[in-house]
Amino acid sequence: MDAIDTVQLLTALFVIGIVAEAVAAALSAGQQRMDLFGVIALAALTALGGGTIRDILLDSYPLTWVEEPIYLIIVVIAAIITVSLSFLMHHFRRLFLLMDAIGLATFSVLGTQVALGLGHGFVIACVAAVVNGVSGGVLRDLMSDRVPLVFSKELYASIAILATTIYIGLLELGLPENWVIMITLTVTFVVRVIAMFFGMSLPVFDYQDKEPSVRPRLGLSYGRLRRGMRTARRRTFLDSSRYSLLEDRRDAQDRLQAWESHDEPDDEPDGVAEPVSDLR
Repeated sequence: MDAIDTVQLLTALFVIGIVAEAVAAALSAGQQRMDLFGVIALAALTALGGGTIRDILLDSYPLTWVEEPIYLIIVVIAAIITVSLSFLMHHFRRLFLLMDAIGLATFSVLGTQVALGLGHGFVIACVAAVVNGVSGGVLRDLMSDRVPLVFSKELYASIAILATTIYIGLLELGLPENWVIMITLTVTFVVRVIAMFFGMSLPVFDYQDKEPSVRPRLGLSYGRLRRGMRTARRRTFLDSSRYSLLEDRRDAQDRLQAWESHDEPDDEPDGVAEPVSDLR
């Protein structure tokens, strides 16, 4: 396999990756009831956002989709097809997961290549691989108002670091770059599929405070709710007090009326029987 075949393979895998990301983003936009422009924007942000952030961080210009606008057109077409055939998408869920795994492997290798090509070392190459591999999904989830799946689900970002480690390690061993790329892609894809199948993930940090905490995005609403509840309690207390006073006043009036209508008893009886005379 020569260098041209390797470039063509990476290009084909890159297209598969951005199509998978665009479809997933379009479905997520549909769950949020976005219009067609929102669907296309979210699809483009997800599919091309990782590479864009990578190039900005590494000061690599022009951006990939700016230099090759065909990638942006592919993403737009994929989003429109998803909207048109959304009733069929649930039948291809596993296929999209496999395509996403291919995209993760490809994005990780591309991020590593770009960082190494610019003269950076292992650490920056890992950062470039992670940014290129997961930033699109993070942006998609944030725009969809939910916690990014990469922070709470199966192994994802760590697989990008694994790809960089394998890539650089194989280069240090003296293997040809073509073989390095193929081995890295294969191992990364297999590990991602195994992680999805068995639900493998990093240890979860579960910290529960004594008092239930409020999510930051709900803080303002929670404060307003508490103030509203305090106001409602004060009003309820005042209304109850007024009602109690009114009931006491009504009871006093009823007792007064009952007292006034009550007839006082006479001192003498109506008739007195005369004593019977003694019989002689």
